[in-house]
Amino acid sequence: MASNGPSNGGKLPFSKIDVDEQHDLMEAGKQVFDDGVDAEVDVDASSEDPFDITNTKNAPPETLRRWRQAALVLNASRRFRYTLDLKKEEEQEKRRRLIRSHAQVIRAALLFRLAGEGEIGVTVTSPTPSGDYAISVENLSSLTRDHNISALQQCNGVKGLAAMLKTNIEKGIDGDDTDLFKRRNTFGSNTYPRKKGRSFWTFLWEAWQDLTLIILIIAAVVSLALGIKTEGLQEGWYDGGSIAFAVILVIVVTAVSDYRQSLQFQNLNKEKQNIQLEVMRGGRMVKISIFDIVVGDVVPLRIGDQVPADGILISGHSLAIDESSMTGESKIVHKDQKAPFLMSGCKVADGVGTMLVTGVGLNTEWGLLMASISEDTGEETPLQVRLNGVATFIGIVGLTVAVFVLAVLLGRYFSGNTRSSEGKVEFHRGQTSISDAVDGVIKIFTIAVTIVVVAVPEGLPLAVTLTLAYSMRKMMADKALVRRLSACETMGSATTICSDKTGTLTLNQMTVVEAYVGTKKINPPGDYSQLHPMVSSLLCEGVAQNTTGNVFVPEGGGDVEVTGSPTEKAILSWTVKLGMKFDVIKSETTVLHVFPFNSEKKRGGVAVKQRDSKVHIHWKGAAEIVLASCTGYLDSNASLHSINEDKEYFKAAIDSMAANSLRCVAIAYRSYELGKIPKDEEHLSQWALPEDELVLLGIVGIKDPCRPGVRDAVHICTSAGVKVRMVTGDNIQTAKAIALECGILDAAEDATEPNIIEGKVFRALSDKEREKVAKQITVMGRSSPNDKLLLVQALRKGGEVVAVTGDGTNDAPALHEADIGLSMGIQGTEVAKESSDIIILDDNFASVVKVVRWGRSVYANIQKFIQFQLTVNVAALVINVVAAVSSGDVPLNAVQLLWVNLIMDTLGALALATEPPTDHLMHRSPVGRREPLITNIMWRNLIIQALYQVSVLLVLNFQGNSILGLNNDTRERAMDLKNTVIFNAFVLCQIFNEFNARKPDQINVFRGVTKNHLFMGIIGVTFVLQIIIIEFLGKFTSTVRLNWKYWLACLGIAIVSWPLAAIGKLIPVPETPLSEYFRKPIQRCRSSPCA
Repeated sequence: MASNGPSNGGKLPFSKIDVDEQHDLMEAGKQVFDDGVDAEVDVDASSEDPFDITNTKNAPPETLRRWRQAALVLNASRRFRYTLDLKKEEEQEKRRRLIRSHAQVIRAALLFRLAGEGEIGVTVTSPTPSGDYAISVENLSSLTRDHNISALQQCNGVKGLAAMLKTNIEKGIDGDDTDLFKRRNTFGSNTYPRKKGRSFWTFLWEAWQDLTLIILIIAAVVSLALGIKTEGLQEGWYDGGSIAFAVILVIVVTAVSDYRQSLQFQNLNKEKQNIQLEVMRGGRMVKISIFDIVVGDVVPLRIGDQVPADGILISGHSLAIDESSMTGESKIVHKDQKAPFLMSGCKVADGVGTMLVTGVGLNTEWGLLMASISEDTGEETPLQVRLNGVATFIGIVGLTVAVFVLAVLLGRYFSGNTRSSEGKVEFHRGQTSISDAVDGVIKIFTIAVTIVVVAVPEGLPLAVTLTLAYSMRKMMADKALVRRLSACETMGSATTICSDKTGTLTLNQMTVVEAYVGTKKINPPGDYSQLHPMVSSLLCEGVAQNTTGNVFVPEGGGDVEVTGSPTEKAILSWTVKLGMKFDVIKSETTVLHVFPFNSEKKRGGVAVKQRDSKVHIHWKGAAEIVLASCTGYLDSNASLHSINEDKEYFKAAIDSMAANSLRCVAIAYRSYELGKIPKDEEHLSQWALPEDELVLLGIVGIKDPCRPGVRDAVHICTSAGVKVRMVTGDNIQTAKAIALECGILDAAEDATEPNIIEGKVFRALSDKEREKVAKQITVMGRSSPNDKLLLVQALRKGGEVVAVTGDGTNDAPALHEADIGLSMGIQGTEVAKESSDIIILDDNFASVVKVVRWGRSVYANIQKFIQFQLTVNVAALVINVVAAVSSGDVPLNAVQLLWVNLIMDTLGALALATEPPTDHLMHRSPVGRREPLITNIMWRNLIIQALYQVSVLLVLNFQGNSILGLNNDTRERAMDLKNTVIFNAFVLCQIFNEFNARKPDQINVFRGVTKNHLFMGIIGVTFVLQIIIIEFLGKFTSTVRLNWKYWLACLGIAIVSWPLAAIGKLIPVPETPLSEYFRKPIQRCRSSPCA
């Protein structure tokens, strides 16, 4: 769950420059967001309806408590199972603080002791060998946990420690099975014991807690005792035993359904925690699971990564770590050789580095923290809250009806107006025995309680969880991992998607297809013979050292392995063709300082010292931005020229490549004096790399083809009323070309401002202007992460429901702010993933569209279930109330109503909540977040079916004897047969009406029904069980066997619901929701002076 992550997941700086300043900027952005949320919450808070919560993302606990207190609940442990346990959340937060403070107290005490020992010259204890290694797990744990710099120095620093762990800090560990087994055996694995999920028996116990079911069980026990006493064991146990059996069946089926959902959530939680990362093993980068990390591993760290285990910094440049997940403080901590200790679970806020793993699993504070708290799957979703409101309203109505029926039946019974099936008066004052009177009262009370069981739809809010659990499991197959439940349903309301370009709309398979060195176009781009050796050497040096990628050349020959981001891989592969010897360059030159690439500056740089002490500063980044800093260029013959005369040529070359959908990257350098570079580490970390007077070495055009099918996906979104916007850091011309290719822009004529806009232009607008312009924007080029955040805020203020894709650390604020944050599973950083609601596992825009389909499906399935359940509720209540008031008897007894409740609540939810999405869903507009749950179409369908069922069954109740030809039978036989026909017809009507509920707005309700095997299975099982109940379980359900004529009559009554539904759908309904007609007079009354 997103809320379980660090509260400041989005509060990370944009770049290494002025980290504290950027941190303040992020805090300001967060404040803007908080103000917006508070405004939304205030609207909800001022509302008379506590269930009127349109957005539960980042909702405060007070709002969540308010609707819980307003809900009418007969089984809190079941009703609130998948909502956030507010008390448990507070306890877990206290536990987190306790573990954090405990670690900080130990550290402070150690620092105090070390300071004292330093003054009196106490020596540090030497490490103890363990097995094949020169240091034990206890030594390592205390060293990293206590941040003991003296113990690290005793080991001769990180290099000495690496030697003790048999690790090559350049190439990593060997990584073969034997090596890994030894390390896990000695130092442990990077796992921690998770708290076991609740067992089936726990769910059984919770299902049993329902107050109405407990009352029914008590009534069944009393009835059982009285029945055995008056009629003997052989006949007397049926009434009480059948009620008890029916209640137990309801409890078991409910528990099984809830237990299956729980297992699905557990599996999804495991998937969320299984982070994939790269480690250096045997000289090559290998992608492994976080659980496979071992002590001694060498792990590269980049912006947005999660520190996978405790460790010590080997080398780093401008490395800043967000330790808030461990310390609880929103503070960025800089790491260098003076402060080299890294804690598991923290995030890389800025810079790059390499770490040596020294502690894993329970030997880390993060492992202890995670083992001490359970993964809570509880979370609010807007539909859950609204359905609790619906359930509360229906429950109050049902309770009122039950009390009314109880009063009427008791009045009739004690006044002597209630007759048995033989026609005898059941109660005579002074003559009827106390046991008979108690038995009669218990039967009446049981009927009233059963009406409450049927009327109070405890399963209605849980139907949301059922459909969400089903959707989440299916979405995994569609390459979408849901982190927040509410995102599933909110996605159905999305009106706009702000998508990245690279990797989402494109394949992220980049290759250099054009290259310019000086004014010469190199064709083919990898032909090194066209370049002077000096130019090739400078290009190769700049690319090899100014990269986070890696080139591995197998010793025995074979293909060269290039790793890194897609852009890095493309440029590295190009320079390999130019003859780059990656390892040689790395060994012959020394990196002095690094400015990591960031999406704000659009470039990255490095200062490199050669063996002869010459210093080169290399820059690489967005072509027009790097070009603006150049004063000269080297041609292919290594001659230096002033750039002033040819600047227009280079700009034209960039525009030409951009118009062909190419990403343009420029590579430049300059010489620098070694003496001007700070010597001490503290000043060096603050030193800004010179970025003026650069010499242009080359410009490359990188092709990243559009994903197959992305044009169709964009078209589907457009026809579904969802506007697709492209937000990219690329050149505006590249963005325009890709947008035309993907179908986001229909024609080149549309590419005018503000339809297509640069980030800096949008940024310069006032808040009101931004809000006005935002709706018109289709493409934003050269945008920074802050521009994306401003766009999201402007769109949300304008009433849009915004989905945003993002993969970088700096996308976190926009992902956090959006209604639905979609991070990328392949290229996304851990910070981005933690700030998002859904992770797109294949980084494909087509998968985003599938998420929209599933979001709409969730909402549609809930509406189907509501329509079905309300029809049963209305029909069952009206039939029993009218019959009770008029004749003092009810045609549907307690056991029969419990069976109907099982069909309606659990089996009905399973059948209708698991309907897969259809193309029809994408041919309608997005569902407004404040649109009523029960639409006019649903009211029409519901009223038609309920009226039909009530009319037919009441006619059977009052005129059944003559219609069914029972006038010549005994009164008892006629009554039993008539009530059996009513019960059978009623159940069959619900079975047939389940088909109608599948397609509330379509005449053909059978389309695709055979593909939903679960639906067909449940219908089949329900029908077979109904036959068994009628034909073989008459003693339990107070029914008699029916001959084929009566079965045909019941089927005939039920099957009429199909043509009736089809005809009903031809009746037009008003566009104004029915609830509005009632709401307006109530609001007028409230606002009038007399109120």
